[in-house]
Amino acid sequence: MPSTLLHKKILVGVTGSIAAYKAALLIRLLIKAGAEVQVIMTQSAKDFITPLTLATLSKRPALSSYIADETGSWNNHVELGLWADAFIIAPATAHTLAKCANGLCEDLLTAVYLSARCPVFFAPAMDLDMYLHGSTVENLQKLKRFSNFIVEAEHGELASGLVGTGRMAEPEHIVTHLEKYFSVVPTLKNKKILITAGPTQEAIDPVRYISNHSTGKMGFSIAKAFSMAGADVTVVSGPTAQPTPDTEITVIPVRSAKEMYEATQKLFAGADVIILSAAVADYTPAYPADRKIKKKEAQFNIELTKTVDIAATLGQQKQAGQLMVGFALETDNELENALGKLKSKNLDLIVLNSLNDKGAGFAHDTNKITVIEANGTVHSFELKSKTDVAKDILQLVAGKLHT
Repeated sequence: MPSTLLHKKILVGVTGSIAAYKAALLIRLLIKAGAEVQVIMTQSAKDFITPLTLATLSKRPALSSYIADETGSWNNHVELGLWADAFIIAPATAHTLAKCANGLCEDLLTAVYLSARCPVFFAPAMDLDMYLHGSTVENLQKLKRFSNFIVEAEHGELASGLVGTGRMAEPEHIVTHLEKYFSVVPTLKNKKILITAGPTQEAIDPVRYISNHSTGKMGFSIAKAFSMAGADVTVVSGPTAQPTPDTEITVIPVRSAKEMYEATQKLFAGADVIILSAAVADYTPAYPADRKIKKKEAQFNIELTKTVDIAATLGQQKQAGQLMVGFALETDNELENALGKLKSKNLDLIVLNSLNDKGAGFAHDTNKITVIEANGTVHSFELKSKTDVAKDILQLVAGKLHT
């Protein structure tokens, strides 16, 4: 699926910060996403990066004054403000934040800011003490009150050698913020989404465990889709190497089925939508050893006991207004088994995938699903990337909330 920035007109404002070099990567990422980019620079930004570099990447002249020196033509700040679908000022220095917060208009960039009817995003960049100074904090709060968006500065090593908050957000994170703005689904905005993802590990002894082949790719793809749509997402994840796809997603790591059950119990009552995509172990060793079991006998038997059925337990606790989505990975009698789980666990939707389908199941970047509603409606989808599968699930959930 194409980025939500496809064909969007994006103004990129670059100010005089050492972080100006990151603007080059930001522009490349925006162009790659299919956006049209127009750069506006302050005069001091030219001390850190050349207009030629940014013009080459954006495929448009980088503007810095009201009058184009070569032609004498006027760079109309009003037209630029009306042209854009979004305006991102990155990096935004303390000086620029102060000017914009207080309506000071002394250059092309600040004039375009005051003229813009589109959403404006600021990505602050400055040293730690400047970022924490009361005047900067107040200016950021004021900009938020004016309905601007702040892409918060990140923690790390700063140009001064200090370590703290003040680094400009990475270009990839800024692009995610912009994509999210254009991805918001009204029925999902600010909804609380609880997702389980990944496998569980059931200890045999301190070094061995019983688990499965789940990687968490599907669950984290779903988390990203809902976060991009404006929802408040929490993921309870078993052990997985999956990176958190969005800085605004809360991830609660767990290991065993018992830990996953306890975490979901704490969060369930406050969730609007619950999506149970984790591959939770059905059985766990009844008597895990507290020391490593030695290789002595020719045979070794492990007594297993059932784990708590998380989906069934939550289904019994479900309140009016909550929507629950379960997953069923099957190898035989797929539809029959999925329907049985849908009813017995009091789910609203169940996502069925089969290990018999090529490209579906664990460790793949693709999946093929069938979604069944509680009323019996069946939605079948072709093999797709897990990113696109997540968006299909999102659309069905959003439709149920709308109705």
